[in-house]
Amino acid sequence: MSHGTLEVLLVDAKGLENTDFLSNMDPYAIITCRTQEQKSSVASGKGTTPEWNETFLFTLSDSVSELKIKIMDSDNISEDDFVGEATIPLEPLFMEGSIPPTSYNVVKDQEFCGEIRVGLTFTGQRDRGFSGEEESFGGWKQSIVD
Repeated sequence: MSHGTLEVLLVDAKGLENTDFLSNMDPYAIITCRTQEQKSSVASGKGTTPEWNETFLFTLSDSVSELKIKIMDSDNISEDDFVGEATIPLEPLFMEGSIPPTSYNVVKDQEFCGEIRVGLTFTGQRDRGFSGEEESFGGWKQSIVD
């Protein structure tokens, strides 16, 4: 099981499908890690190539296998439009510790509709259970004196 902190660096996206017909879209991202959800700022008027350069922290306490990033288009008049979603497997991150900004496919209705660039860092915590390293009894340790 992986316990620790997941740091997500949301860099940018490119090649997104424009959901606004009369103007540039205003994209934002919703990052979901199991039950935790965080939202980026809105890249106003950035259209199909938004830049965020924002960092998000998630606490991992259970076995988490993936991170989902949903890209939405903020609309003032109607409901926000779904642009696409990227699913990022976390297993390589747990083995490496960090993954530099990498492009992941954004998919909508099982079709490619752009890329999102994300950097990941995982900082593990020591398990609080029995480590087997050293036993101590009441805080007393015997020392050997020459």
